[in-house]
Amino acid sequence: MLFAGLEKFSGKITMQQPLLDANGTPDASGAVVEVSKKVYGFAHYQAIPQSLQDKFAQEPLLPAFLTTPFYLLLGYLLIALGVALLLGVRTREALLGIGLIFSLLTVGLILIGQEQGVAWLGIHILLVSAALVLSPYNRWSITRA
Repeated sequence: MLFAGLEKFSGKITMQQPLLDANGTPDASGAVVEVSKKVYGFAHYQAIPQSLQDKFAQEPLLPAFLTTPFYLLLGYLLIALGVALLLGVRTREALLGIGLIFSLLTVGLILIGQEQGVAWLGIHILLVSAALVLSPYNRWSITRA
C-alpha cells in the first residue's frame, strides 16, 4: 500500500545531457542526448491514468461528485494506510480501510470492463481478508485493536 501510494506521486522528466565518450568526457562535437528520469513530487500526483479517468467519466453510474474526491484522496489514503499497517497502528482498521479501497477500485473496474484488473484486485482482497482473519494473532502491533 505504501509503495502504491508513493507511485501516485511519480512522474518522468526528460533532461538533455552531453554525450559522453568511452573515457567519460563530453563529446567534442557538443552532441547531447535526452535522458528520462523518474522523479517524485506533489506536482506529479495522478491517482489513476488519464485514460481510465476518461472511461470512468463516460460511465453513468460513477458521478463526478464521487470520483473527483476519490481521485484527490487515493494516493494519500494508500500512504497513510500503508504506514499504519507497517507500524502496527490500528491494524484491523487499516486492513478494513485497505479492503474498502480495493473493493471500490474493483467496482470501478467492473463498470468499465477491465477484467484483468478485477482479477488482480480480487487476489488483493483475498490477501487482505486473510490478514484480517489472522489479525487477532498479530504480536507486532503497537496498538491492540
